[in-house]
Parts: sequence; C-alpha cells; structure tokens
Amino acid sequence: MLRYPSSKSCLAWFLAPLVLATGAAMAASQTGAAGNSHATYSDDEVVKAANDFFKNGAEDLSKVLGKVLKEKGQPVAVIRGEEGGGAVGVGLRYGRGELVYKGSAGRKIYWQGPSIGFDIGANAVKVFALVYDLPSTEQLFQRFPGVEGSLYFVGGFGVNYVQSDRIVIAPVRFGVGWRQGIAVSYMHFSPQKRINPF
Repeated sequence: MLRYPSSKSCLAWFLAPLVLATGAAMAASQTGAAGNSHATYSDDEVVKAANDFFKNGAEDLSKVLGKVLKEKGQPVAVIRGEEGGGAVGVGLRYGRGELVYKGSAGRKIYWQGPSIGFDIGANAVKVFALVYDLPSTEQLFQRFPGVEGSLYFVGGFGVNYVQSDRIVIAPVRFGVGWRQGIAVSYMHFSPQKRINPF
C-alpha cells in the first residue's frame, strides 16, 4: 500500500530551499552593508588635513570648512588635488588628485567638466573636497552636477556642492580664478585621465 506524504510534509519540503536561500541572501546583504561602511573623519581631523594641504591656517579656511561640517556633518573620505582650466565665457576644467578613506591608502582619481562663467583666461587652484555617503570608490566614477545656490566663499577660499543621488561632494578651492564658472558646472570623475570633458 502506497503512502503519500502529508500536506504539511510537502509544504515543509517545498519551503525549505526557499528559507535557506532567503537566509543566505540576508547574510550576504548584511556582509555587503558592513563592507560598505566607512569610518568618518572628525571635525578636527578635517581641519588639520585641510590646513596641512593648503599650507595655510587662515581663519577664512576654518569658516568655509565650518559651514560644510555644520551642514553636512563628518565626511567618509576626502579628495586632495589640483585643478586647472580656461574660459572665454564657457570653459573647461580638468583635475587630478587622491581619494582617501580614513585609515586607508589613497587612490589616484581624475575629474573633468565644462563650466559657465564670466572670466576670460586660465585658472589654477588647489582642491580639498569632503565626500559624503560614498559606499565605494567605484561609485565615484560618474557625473556630479552642481547644486544650485550652494556657492559660498570667504576671502580666497570657496566651496560649492555637487551631488548624485545621496552622494555629496563639497570641493573647497583656493587659487587664482577659482570663481570662474564654479556656480554652473559639474564634475565628472574617472579612474584615468580623460580629454573629453563630457
């Protein structure tokens, strides 16, 4: 005489692989989330790193950094680099630098993009950027449009925000002609140097 399994046994047999797969997916998700979490720089660490980079302990720099830290909090990474460009109304800018997560070795990066300004000529600036909500370096390599109305400057230092989804970057610039086109522009980051600014 044949015996068929009960409906409860069939249900358990059917659901077991599904439960195991769901558990594995949740574990992988948690592992991925943990892998994407980064320690943040404290306010004092940001100010010290910026002063060391610009070789300038000016009060103006502290004011600009203070505004960003108050509005955005503590960054997960910083970018230290330099930027150059030229313009006749509409301009181009190219930059190179190093992305550094706290406690990690830096990675060389590049950026480029068009800008609209009012200056005619060339500019060369140093850039120290605070980076927020960047889960991994690979997610930096995209286009970051400028945030309207975010331009702020004191003395020779200026900052504006660029943003893509939740990732926000606040580049602090210091140098000749940094205001050229900074209000209307975007930064397109890449792992290698690019000629095409778009």
